[in-house]
Amino acid sequence: MTSVYDANGKILPCTVIEAGPCYVTQIRTKETDGYDAIQLAFDDKKEKNTTKAEMGHFKKAGVTPKRKVVEFTRFEVGHQKQFGDVVMVDVFEEGEFVDVVGTTKGKGFQGVIRRHGFSGVGGATHGQHNRLRAPGSVGASSWPSRVFKGMRMAGQTGNKRVKMINLQIVKIVKEKNLLLVKGAIPGANGSYVIIERWS
Repeated sequence: MTSVYDANGKILPCTVIEAGPCYVTQIRTKETDGYDAIQLAFDDKKEKNTTKAEMGHFKKAGVTPKRKVVEFTRFEVGHQKQFGDVVMVDVFEEGEFVDVVGTTKGKGFQGVIRRHGFSGVGGATHGQHNRLRAPGSVGASSWPSRVFKGMRMAGQTGNKRVKMINLQIVKIVKEKNLLLVKGAIPGANGSYVIIERWS
């Protein structure tokens, strides 16, 4: 993340996103596919790491193999685009709001204190042994004789698909295809995200 100053001199925390160039690799229509959509591909990859099916798909569009391929069903300029056309950051405008979808950082198997913010059982006196970070009671008595669904327990933390909504585009650097979005987005540095415009 970084920070920039707005027109009033207020500092804004921002995340820098490389949002292009994206290439049109497929256009779906209601006549052929039953729905309207446009498929965009981003980030070059080596041919030796590309399957023959992918190579044929990219060759039909006239572009080099790409790493990330995403389909957008709400793309305003989709009908004007053709195979191989380039979509740059100029489709966005400064000040508009977008949603960013990504996969959060995976943090492995974590206990209830780190995963859910439990506080443990308190002191270590009165005969308690190794219970400081324990979850405590999880079940009921003879009824219902089971653990309720949704009980907060230890388990895998992170590595989930998350959408951050209502993020404002603070600045656009067209020369480098960069977007500066106010706030944080899911994922580690260098990971892929999907930017969705409001309809």
